[in-house]
Amino acid sequence: MTVTDALLAPVLAADARRPLITFYDDATGERLEFSGETLANWVAKTANLLRDECDVEPGTRVSVALPAHWQKAVALLGAWWCGAHVTDDGPAVALVDADHLDADAGLVVGFSLDAFGRPLADLPADAIDYASEVRMHGDHFTPDPVAGSGPALGTHSVDEVVERSRRRAAELDYGPASRLLSTADWPVAADGGLVDGLLAVLAAGGSLVQVRHADPSALDRRAEAERCTARL
Repeated sequence: MTVTDALLAPVLAADARRPLITFYDDATGERLEFSGETLANWVAKTANLLRDECDVEPGTRVSVALPAHWQKAVALLGAWWCGAHVTDDGPAVALVDADHLDADAGLVVGFSLDAFGRPLADLPADAIDYASEVRMHGDHFTPDPVAGSGPALGTHSVDEVVERSRRRAAELDYGPASRLLSTADWPVAADGGLVDGLLAVLAAGGSLVQVRHADPSALDRRAEAERCTARL
């Protein structure tokens, strides 16, 4: 079972239409809401793109240099659905924003992070534009078998990432009714913001309100409007 299956499948089985990730960017005024079902469709499209166009398969090294954004969530879950090893150490494929297009990898996939799906400007000729390509891929994905002992995140295996996510959910008292308001970054590591701010929420079956470029004066009002139960 992949990290994605372990964390996302229970959410979909419980209530696929419930809001799972609500994303704000206070610098642009964006507010985007994704149910579990909608997010899973994006994850499937991403996984299909990575497998079909980038040759990502179990064990392929993939780096993810993106900010805490809904597209980083689908990039990570899509990579793990393919069985990828997410690491900054010698990646074959790099998933990057405009600030990291010079990534040292065999293939670069550029993310514009644009709310309207506009392509990334000044993309190198040999790179893939995520926004342009992902929509052409199917919204269903059948993963190849992945061993629980296989690498998933840095030096941690699939089983270790899933266990860590579930353990942190319990330690942070996250549950199905939890709705986390977070302004935290998601560094790609098995400890810290990525687990506490994203993976543990999924493991608990809760939901996330993620805010980028947060306006501190708006957070209390937003927490009340979104009926958040916790903050990070």
